[in-house]
Amino acid sequence: MDFITSTATVPLLLGCVGVFSLCKLLQWLRTRADVRNAVVVITGATSGLGRECARVFHAAGAKLVLCGRNAKALEELTRELAASRATEVQTHKPSMVTFDLTDPGAIVGAAAEILQCFGYVDVLINNAGISYRGTIVDTSLDVDKRVMETNYFGPVALTKALLPSMIRRRQGHVVAISSIQGKISVPFRSAYAASKHATQAFFDCLRAEVEQHDIEVTVVSPGYIHTNLSLNAVTADGSNDGQDHGPGPKPLAGGPRRAGCRGEEKEGCGPGRCGAFPGCLPAHSGSQALLQPHGLPGQEGAETQALLVPVRAGGAAAPLLHRDRCEVTSKRA
Repeated sequence: MDFITSTATVPLLLGCVGVFSLCKLLQWLRTRADVRNAVVVITGATSGLGRECARVFHAAGAKLVLCGRNAKALEELTRELAASRATEVQTHKPSMVTFDLTDPGAIVGAAAEILQCFGYVDVLINNAGISYRGTIVDTSLDVDKRVMETNYFGPVALTKALLPSMIRRRQGHVVAISSIQGKISVPFRSAYAASKHATQAFFDCLRAEVEQHDIEVTVVSPGYIHTNLSLNAVTADGSNDGQDHGPGPKPLAGGPRRAGCRGEEKEGCGPGRCGAFPGCLPAHSGSQALLQPHGLPGQEGAETQALLVPVRAGGAAAPLLHRDRCEVTSKRA
């Protein structure tokens, strides 16, 4: 039992830190410059974190552009927001843009349509994505490509399409909703972890490049949360997994000024599970250490920590894995 408890501790802590970071991001974005009338674009807005973000920013008075593949679901969300109870700030009817992130041609047109809604974008939240469960040996390359198209190339393409307008205005904030698996890779999640590692790297590079244009970039890495992302995770043959993985996002108490998202990591690591599922990360300990400043643009004041996790590999202790904590944010003093 002690072994099982210790193996579940590190992923649980990392997941909680990641979700906490998402909550802090939402609160920070709303309080740092007051998002009333700010144009906020949310992809994957019809479910999970995207839907909760839509509720939060709508209540705060932001002008939303809700994006997704399902026009009917977007219309339903728009009606829900319009019918929501009045807040202390004036709210705005959201705009909708329907497109598929896996279609490069559609993204260019979608970006133009997004800009037509209000003429500019203040905050872009790249939230849409899919998950994956399967062994590497049984997973077809088509599945790997599908996951990468949705989780990496899609957000990258949309960001590139909207970035010039932000640069011209010298204003904007790009947010990438990544995952704890963009920090630590676990078995049976290869395609998903690879896409999130790529996402982390791209947006870290972007942060350094656009700092000179006064544009900020944030990567958020939550733990396991029960959303349609886990329910619709693709498997090795491309079919849906259809399993729950963790509790859903919940609004925080305290009204619209303090609203956010809350969730907890819960992979279901229990007796008889960890031995068959090494993804529970058999790490005996974790210690945090502050990273030394590296001097790259856009990192001033960034709160960055590292986690040193000794992981057993094949029954023996593997070298320490040096990973960022769960979030890297660019915060100006």
